[in-house]
Formats: sequence, structure tokens, C-alpha cells
Amino acid sequence: MLNFIWAFMILLGVIYAACTGRMSEVTNGALDSAGEAISLCITMAGVMALWMGLMEIAKEAGLIEKLTKAITPFLNFMFPRIPKGHKAREYIATNIIANVLGLGWACTPAGLKAMEALAELEKERGKPGQIASNEMCTFLILNISSLQLIPVNMIAYRSQYGSANPAGIIAPAIFATLCSTIAAIVYCKIKDGGHR
Repeated sequence: MLNFIWAFMILLGVIYAACTGRMSEVTNGALDSAGEAISLCITMAGVMALWMGLMEIAKEAGLIEKLTKAITPFLNFMFPRIPKGHKAREYIATNIIANVLGLGWACTPAGLKAMEALAELEKERGKPGQIASNEMCTFLILNISSLQLIPVNMIAYRSQYGSANPAGIIAPAIFATLCSTIAAIVYCKIKDGGHR
């Protein structure tokens, strides 16, 4: 559906430009945007490489393991039916830590592995793997709400587009993502309570 919306908007823009004699502006805009997209990709690749490297250093230093232990009470509260020691807990913890640090790309592999582990857990419980469990839904909602202490992506975007203070987004981002995460936790616990 989204592809149709984008295609419609592009087509509408081209038709409007042709009718108003602004086709050269559309062409120049498309070329300029393509150049900016490549530049942005290079910038984001550098940022991603830096933070992924730092994440690996933290993992090797045992920091990720310590952070995982620190958030164990939160995991027990949000996912009480996942057995202790189950690999899904490790993947969920890694995903949450990466999200809190603002490493959207770093958390994706852990998120996918967490979903696979949760699907295996459902099969072990004798339930069909095609239906999302409460744990899967809770994890997805938490992942989307995503408390972030360092919004790395937004800082990189703001820096790329010439912001005078790229890191000025930190305090508002912490507040906004804290509110969204609290709302997600409350929602998940209310919905989960109804399915017990």
C-alpha cells in the first residue's frame, strides 16, 4: 500500500511540474536529492561502524553481560513466562541495551533472533508458530517505543544537514522516548493481564 502512495505522490508531482512548466526544477531536485542520499548513506555507514565497533568492545569487555544482569528485574517483570536462562532473554536484553544506546542497526539482529527464539518457545509449549504470543507482542511494542539515551541516528542526520547543535536533540529525545516506553509498558501489562 505504501508503495502505491509514494508512486501516486511522485506521479502527481511530475504531472503538476509538467503542467506548470517546472520540469527542470523536478529534474534538478531529483539529482540533488540523489547526491544527498549517497552522502547521507556514507555518513550513516561511518556512524554505524563506530557504534557497532564500540558495541563489540563493550561485549568483549563484559559490559553487555553486566548490563544484561542489571536489567534482569525488568525482563522478569515484562516477560514473566519466559523461563530463566532461555536464549530469548539474552537476545531481548541485547536488543533493549542497543536501543537504549540509540544503536538502531545494532539491535536489529538481536531482535530477529529474539523473535525466532520466542517462536521456538511457543512450539515447545505446543502452540502454533504462526500466531504471535504475548511475549512476542510485548517485545515488539517495547522495541518500537524504544527508550533512547543517545539518539545516534538523529544526531547524525542533524549533523549531516548542517545543524548548529546536532546534539541538542538529546534531552527532548530522552523525554519523548521515556514517555513512549512508559506508555508501552503500561499498555503491555494491561493487555497481558487480560490474557492470563
